[in-house]
Amino acid sequence: MAALRSRVGPPLLEDDELVTREGRFPARIERNDPESRVRELDRDGIDVAVLSLQATLGLERLSADERAALEGAWAEGVAELAATAGGRFAWISPGRLRPGAVGVSVGATELLDPDALAPVLGEAEAEGRFVFVHPDAGEPPAPPFPPWWGWVTGYAARMQEAYLLWLAEGRARWPELRVLFAMLAGGAPFQLERLAHQGVDVRSTLDANLFLDVATYGRRAIELCIETFGVGQLVYGSDTPVLDPSTTLHAVRRFGESVVEIIQTETPRALLR
Repeated sequence: MAALRSRVGPPLLEDDELVTREGRFPARIERNDPESRVRELDRDGIDVAVLSLQATLGLERLSADERAALEGAWAEGVAELAATAGGRFAWISPGRLRPGAVGVSVGATELLDPDALAPVLGEAEAEGRFVFVHPDAGEPPAPPFPPWWGWVTGYAARMQEAYLLWLAEGRARWPELRVLFAMLAGGAPFQLERLAHQGVDVRSTLDANLFLDVATYGRRAIELCIETFGVGQLVYGSDTPVLDPSTTLHAVRRFGESVVEIIQTETPRALLR
């Protein structure tokens, strides 16, 4: 937060507002302190939160030095937090692997250039760490598009592109790399029947090293993905503290204890091994 407050251009913090290239948003700083986050974990019956720096800050649009400074500040702070929180927090390193991180996070559009990202992907595979793919920043919507346009359409479209390109090229190059796509890869699994019309054997999309997090979705979307891939490829995730996770959490838990055990315990353990 100190690094963001010192900036004069996006991304930055002004009072309790986060300013990014996509607009101005309530930062809800009081909900980001460790004590509040632990209380929310206890409320939701979650033992450990795996934290990541949101790619929607737009850091990939900054100079290399600016990006490195902001990512480094976050990684240093969250590593210290994790080390002193009694096991309640783990963390995913932004942009590149760092000691102590359980994985590395990249923006969806970055995955569209696998050659440029090859050093990061290769190191993660060699070190047995996973890659978390998250939507990155787009352009702010202009009239006649409503304010929610980018969040619903832009993020989903970029995630679909990343997922489908990974199936087409990335998986063959890094077959042992575990990859977790945020927000059900933007609903990309819903497109498999269209993919079949292009002569692709959709059974090839079944991959033990490819995972989807269920953040922001409900029962219908999750049920379709379970029918398509089986429950073992899904992982519980949330946009806490930006969005209330209760809708997704309740949807997951309505499937019953065995499904909850897989999505919230067994699969995360496999992913984090």
